[in-house]
Amino acid sequence: MEKEIWRFIDSGRQDPAFNMALDEALLYWHSENKIPPTIRFYGWNPPTLSVGYFQNIEKEINLDAVKKHGLGFVRRPTGGRGVLHDQELTYSVIVSEEHPEMPKTVTEAYRVISEGILEGFRELGLDAYFAIPRTEKEKQSLKNPRSSVCFDAPSWYELVVEGRKVAGSAQTRQKGVILQHGSILLDLDEDKLFDLFIYKNDRLRERMQRNFKQKAVAINELAKEKVTIEEASKAFKKGFEKGLNIHLEPYELTEEETAFVADLARTKYAADEWNYRR
Repeated sequence: MEKEIWRFIDSGRQDPAFNMALDEALLYWHSENKIPPTIRFYGWNPPTLSVGYFQNIEKEINLDAVKKHGLGFVRRPTGGRGVLHDQELTYSVIVSEEHPEMPKTVTEAYRVISEGILEGFRELGLDAYFAIPRTEKEKQSLKNPRSSVCFDAPSWYELVVEGRKVAGSAQTRQKGVILQHGSILLDLDEDKLFDLFIYKNDRLRERMQRNFKQKAVAINELAKEKVTIEEASKAFKKGFEKGLNIHLEPYELTEEETAFVADLARTKYAADEWNYRR
């Protein structure tokens, strides 16, 4: 049987507003049947703190520290918590809710899409598996996260290696289309990450940072040999093809498409009204 062909875009390192605008544009184009299902890989220039759609910036984020570290800042169209995008491969998956392989529930669709990431880790020789909250206590902690930091705890079907979270993802559904995007950490500067959030006191920060080390891990802490972005990109492209049983065909945006994305970036994702709204 012939494999379904999906589009593959590797857009390289882009500024934060462009990154979020391109994900939204792909969702919009797919909803209009202008493009097939698409998988995109990207990086960030400069390194960026992204926050979830519903996060309260004033209460949770230390904006002075964001400036001090020379980071970009953007609010995502998806939920979830704060993510420092630096030494990582970021991915997005854009596919119709009506796609025959997509389950109706958010959680199950998450699992199906994340099969691609699972296979990517296996391509790198890492034994990844899904974290599934089993007890009532674990389920409640997902609904009421104690921290503003995304990698603080695995959520439904998040990927873990040796019990620690290695990839964090978020999903939104608009115009009948699923957009799931997430971070695959290669390396992580924990001190920088924890500088970016507001704490009641230093002791709380220390405790959270200590706990974090037990819950989250980057690929290069686990891999026998250092993995580069290029190697990760190759492995996860193969992983998505295998996990979703598809063939990925490389695609470059046209000038017209790039101009559309740049305009959306400028008018929405670079605007203070979007990023700093309460």
